[in-house]
Formats: sequence, structure tokens, C-alpha cells
Amino acid sequence: MSINSAAYIAISGMLATQVQMEVASANISNADTVGYTDKTAQQVAVVSGGAGAGTAISDISSTVDKALLSSLVGSNSGLGAANISNNYLDQLQSLFGSVSGSDGSGTSLGNTLASLESAVSSLAGSPGSASLQANAVGALNDALSQLNETSSGIQTLRNNANQDIATSVNDVNTQLQLIGNLNVQIQQATATNQPTGDLQDQRNTALEDVASQMDVSYFTTSSGSLQVYTSSGQALVDSSVHQLSYTPAANVSASTSYSATPPSGFSGIMLNGMDITSQIQSGNIGALVTLRDTTLPNTQSQLDQLADQLKDSVNAVSNQGASVPPPASLTGTAAVTAATPLSASGTARIAVTDQSGNLVSYQDLNLSNYATVGDLVTAMNGISGVSASINSSGNVVIASTNTSNGIAINEMSSSVGANGQGLSDWLGLNDLVTGTGASDIAVRGDILNNPSLLQTSTLDASASPAVGSQVLSAGSATVANNLYDTLTGSTTFSDVGGLGSASTSFADYAANIVGGVAANASQASSDYTNKQTAQSYFSDTMSSESGVNLDQETARLSSLQNQYTASAELIQVLNQMFSSLMTAIQTATA
Repeated sequence: MSINSAAYIAISGMLATQVQMEVASANISNADTVGYTDKTAQQVAVVSGGAGAGTAISDISSTVDKALLSSLVGSNSGLGAANISNNYLDQLQSLFGSVSGSDGSGTSLGNTLASLESAVSSLAGSPGSASLQANAVGALNDALSQLNETSSGIQTLRNNANQDIATSVNDVNTQLQLIGNLNVQIQQATATNQPTGDLQDQRNTALEDVASQMDVSYFTTSSGSLQVYTSSGQALVDSSVHQLSYTPAANVSASTSYSATPPSGFSGIMLNGMDITSQIQSGNIGALVTLRDTTLPNTQSQLDQLADQLKDSVNAVSNQGASVPPPASLTGTAAVTAATPLSASGTARIAVTDQSGNLVSYQDLNLSNYATVGDLVTAMNGISGVSASINSSGNVVIASTNTSNGIAINEMSSSVGANGQGLSDWLGLNDLVTGTGASDIAVRGDILNNPSLLQTSTLDASASPAVGSQVLSAGSATVANNLYDTLTGSTTFSDVGGLGSASTSFADYAANIVGGVAANASQASSDYTNKQTAQSYFSDTMSSESGVNLDQETARLSSLQNQYTASAELIQVLNQMFSSLMTAIQTATA
């Protein structure tokens, strides 16, 4: 072997070792980089004319277990969904307050309704007490305000999910574009025999990010291009990048919903002009859609049922009563017209009294005599000292013609409509609670401002009361007792939002709602822990098999440094030999 050949072999070995050292150093410096895999510079022998001519680096590669990567990608989708559900359900649980506090009271909705029961019970013992009336109205307002706040909180969470979907869609699009760009770079590098390991790491990391947002399927083509699809087979990345689109709703309320058939409050998640919302079952987006469209609306529907039943039950009792002194006018809450049919029977008493509750005038109306609400209003107008009308909002108004006097009603045996409501209840003349659901249920404004208007008295229903006799008494406990019985007795609640039907008190039904939310939050926390464990296992296994082992890389780098030093020393020896040879030639020719 000539000195030149030996020198070339030594130099090629030193250069190959230098590349290997650079790869080992890169491995060490990127040991903590997420998604980085251990790289190896593949060294091959160079043969020329059947004889060894040195060494070269043929490729810088890494080995990634495809089955393990698939498991990791799938676990990322599951973990993304579990993380979102755990986070949101924990926030939902906090909206309902605590079941018990340091003083044993608690701030949950069930506790607040129990406090209302206690306030009404105290009022029944002394219904004429102004302070106890104020306490009862305040306790009712606290309960209804908590329903408002909880409902508002649920819609805030739905709006957050709505906005988070938009953020997640943007993140998916960013990662899909990155995968598309890396596909091009990897194909170009492969065509020119350049290393692709780092590019593949970046692409795998982008794939994992997409999977954390939505469930996907994928495969790598023979040309090295990664193709990504939705779980139902819609292309996200093939020969080009197909991006998602989603326009978040500007405002979200309990009535805002998503429907695959427009019009809809929430737009669909679109891909190539197709709505794929229902196809996304996992990842952040899958969990956010489920929370926005199912989980949170279910809880809202439970609250709405509680609010509606509470309003109807409380108003049925308050319309049996009257306040002392009586108001100069009563305005109904039901929307009617003069032509509205009046399907009614039984008798109702309309009376005018002075401020002390002494009778001025009255009339018992046989409701079966009136075919329409207009007929009824006409009859009321015929009562001495009474003016009745239907206002521009479609509400019946009954007023005393002498503003010094007031109006009182006793429903007596009246039965109106299919549900057999008393006349005052059917018209909403003495409602205590207003609203159409948990979002706006409230104590009637004038009563909230002046609790003395609370209907704690009952108009005397005895036959032929004498003018001047007392027909209203502030000391009657009938209405307060009825209200307490209504709150604590059994009310029938239907199966709604995943909460089964029940016949129970309002406080207990509220406790059932809170208990259901707590159970869901606990399950979400457990699922998150399990998914986190599974994802950590696959991630750790991937790191163990494909990640950087610092001890091995450090030892390899040390060995390569020794190898590089040996090659350098060999070149130095060859230089000395060449120098000696040149000196010998010069001496021989001198």
C-alpha cells in the first residue's frame, strides 16, 4: 500500500469520525428536547479497484418503532380529551359552591334552598313580622340569584369551549401545514442522499400535536411522505394540506346550539366544504364539542327544570294570598288577548278593601259564565270600585278606582285550563317569582324592593261578608305554611339532562344536581389520571427505545475522540514517513 493510499484512508476515517462525533454531541445537547430521537451516523467502507480505500458516512438515521409511535399518537388524543374534560368539569363543579364549609353550612345551591326553607318556617311562626318577611324575601332572592349566577357560569364555560375550539382548530392547521412542509423537505433530502432524521422528528412531533387536538389516522408512503386523515377517512394531509375552518359564535346563551342542519347558533367545523364536527370524537376538540353541546347543556336543562318548577310552585301558593295593605292594582304576567278562550269553572272572589283590610266591595265570579278573557274583564269592570283591562303587553290589570283602596283576590274553587290552575295563578296576578328559566328567574321587583308586599294574608272566603268587616289579616299563617310545605314537600321532576326522574324537595333535587356534577368531575379526574399514566408509559417507552441515553452517548463520544486522535497520529506518522522518503531521495540524487 502506498503512503498516499494510507494517508487517504486515515483522512477519510478521521472525517467520518468527526461526523460521528458531531452526531453524538448533537444527541447529548438535544437529550431533553421533546420529540428528539437518538441519531446514528452509519459508517461504511469505501472500496476502489477491489481494495479498501477508506470509510464514509452513508446516512444519519434514527430508529422509531412504528407500532409504538401509533400507540403514542392514540394516547395523545385520549389524554387531550381527558385533560379538557377534567379542567372544565372541575370549573363546573366550583360554580355550584361547596357542600359544607368550616362552619358546617356550605354554599351549594342545596344549602341555599335549605336556608330559604328555614326563613319561610320562621315567617310562618309570625307572618306579620316585617323583619321575617324581609328575611324570607332575601333568602328567596339569594336562591334565585344563585340559579342566575350558576346558569351564567355554565354559558361562560360554553363560550370558553366555543373559543377554545377556534384556538385548537388554528393549532391543528399550523401543525398540518408544518407536516406538509416537512414532507417536501424530507422528499428532497432523500432524493439528494441527505439525512432526514431531524426532519422526521419534527414531523412526528407535529403529528402528536395534531393528535392531541383531534383523533386522526396516518401512514407513511414509500416516498417518505406522511399522510394524515380524520378518523373517518377525510384527508388532512395527502399531496396537499387540507385545513379546517371554524367561526366561533359571537354570543352564547342557553338557547345557543349546534345543529348539523342550519340555521344554528354554532357553526360546524368544516373540512373541504364538509361539516366534520360529529366525526371528531377525541382530542381537545372532541372533548370541547361534547362539553359545549352535551355536558354543559345537560346541566343547564337540570337547572332550568329546577327553576321552572320552583317558580310555578311558589307562584301557585303566592296567588292564593294577598298582601296587607293590599296594592292599588294587580298586573298579571300571562300574555292574553280579549279573544283568548277561558276554559274555566268554579268561583273566584275579587274584593276592594281599605289599607287596613276592611271590605269596601266584592263580587264572586262564576267562571263558567265567561267564554273568553274579554268576557271576564268585562265582568270585573262591573264590580263596584274596580277597573279591569288588558294592557299593551297583553296582561290583565285589575285596579281600584280609588287609589286609597287596594285589590285582593281569593281563588276559591276556580279551575282554569288543562292544569286546573286557580284564576289568579293562571293570569299571574299575584306572582312572587318571574322569569323563564334559571338564567332570569327572579323575585318580583316590587316585592324585592318592598318585602311588605309579600302575600302572607288570605282574603276571607266566607259567604256574604259585610262591608266594613275585616277580610284581610296580617296575622294569617296559611300562605307561609303552604309555601313551606311546597318547598319541603315532594315535587315531581322529570328525567332531564341525564338526571333521573324524582319526587323530592327542591333542596334535595338541587343536591342531586350538585351530586351529579361532582360525580362527573370525579370521574373526569380519574379518567385524566388513567390517560396520563397510559400516555406517560408510551412516551417513556418511546424515549427509552428511541431517545438519547446520555451515558451511552458520553461513552461513545469519548471513544470517538480516541479514534479521532489515533487517526490524527497516523496521519502525523505518514507525514514523517513521507518527509523521510523525500529526504532520502534528495540525498541519493545529490
